[in-house]
Amino acid sequence: MEGIGVLEELGELTRRGEPFALATVVWRQSPSSSQPGARAIITAGGELRGWIGGACAEPVVIREAQQVMAEGTARLLLLGTPEQFGAAVPDGMTVIPIACQSEGALEVYIEPVLPVPHLVIVGDSPMARTLASLAGTLGWRADLIPGPDFTSEAADGRSMIVVATQGHGDEEVLERAVAAGPAYLGLVGSRRRGAAVLGYLADRGVPQDQLDRVRVPAGLDLGRTTHQEIAVAILAELVQLRASGALAGARGREPGTESVRQAGPEEARPALVTDPVCGMAVSADSSLPLRYEGTDYYFCCAGCRQAFQQDPDAYLKRETRC
Repeated sequence: MEGIGVLEELGELTRRGEPFALATVVWRQSPSSSQPGARAIITAGGELRGWIGGACAEPVVIREAQQVMAEGTARLLLLGTPEQFGAAVPDGMTVIPIACQSEGALEVYIEPVLPVPHLVIVGDSPMARTLASLAGTLGWRADLIPGPDFTSEAADGRSMIVVATQGHGDEEVLERAVAAGPAYLGLVGSRRRGAAVLGYLADRGVPQDQLDRVRVPAGLDLGRTTHQEIAVAILAELVQLRASGALAGARGREPGTESVRQAGPEEARPALVTDPVCGMAVSADSSLPLRYEGTDYYFCCAGCRQAFQQDPDAYLKRETRC
C-alpha cells in the first residue's frame, strides 16, 4: 500500500472511528530505501500499512507510533546513529539509534489520529436537540435518532448513549441501548421512572450488571432546571467522566486521555526484542535468530549476527552492565 492507497485507508479507519497513527518521512539520508513524503498507517494493534523504510526502521516506527497513540501527542523522530548528527539535533526531536550496516538515516513525523467522542441521543425533544447542538460545539460527533429508528448498531463500545424518549417506548429503546454495550448509558427521567424501567428490563432477563451501568437520571444533579439546563447538566457529566478516565472507551482527542483499542488475536503483532549488538528493536519473528547457551537472540542484519557469533560474551557482558 502506498500513495493514494494510504489515504483511502486513512479515510476508512476514520469513518469506522478506529484510532491509528500516521507516519510520514520528511527527510532521508542515502542509502535509506525510503523517500520524503512516504507514508504509512500504524493501527492500534501494531500493524503497519504502507511504506516508511526497511527492516531497520519499521519495528522502531511501530513502537513509537503506539506510544504516540497512548499519549495523544505527535512526535518527530530522527532515526540513525547519534554520531551522524552530533549537536545538530534540534530541541524537541527524538533521536532513535538504528545501527544498520547501511549509513542511511530517516526523519519521520508520527501523529495520532484518534476518534472524536461519539454521542448518540435517542429522542426528539427540545432538550435532545439542544444536547446535540452543544455536543457539536465541542467537536463531538452527535447523532440525534428518534426512538423508533434507534437500533443497537447505531453505537459501539466507545459511544455514549443518552435515552431521552420521555416515556415514549423508554423500555424498548433502553433495552436496545444496553445491548450496544456503550461506554456510557444514561436515561433522562426521574429516579422513580428510572426504577420502573429498569425493573421491567430485569423481569425481561436483562443481566443486572448491565442495568447497574445505566445512569438515572442522566446528568449532574442541578435541582429544578429548564430543558436547556438539563442538556448542559448531561454534557457536563459526560465531560467530567471522560476527563477522569471513567469512560475509557469513549475518550477522544485530548492529549494523555486517549484509549487505544487492544488488538484481537487476528491483529497480534510479533513481540519486539533488542538486538544485543546495536540495541535496535527488532521483531521476534526475525529471520536472523541465533541460539546461544539455550537462549534465542535476534538481529537487525547479518552483520550484527556475525559480530555476536564471533564474541557473544562481549555483548552479553555489555548488556549486563547496562
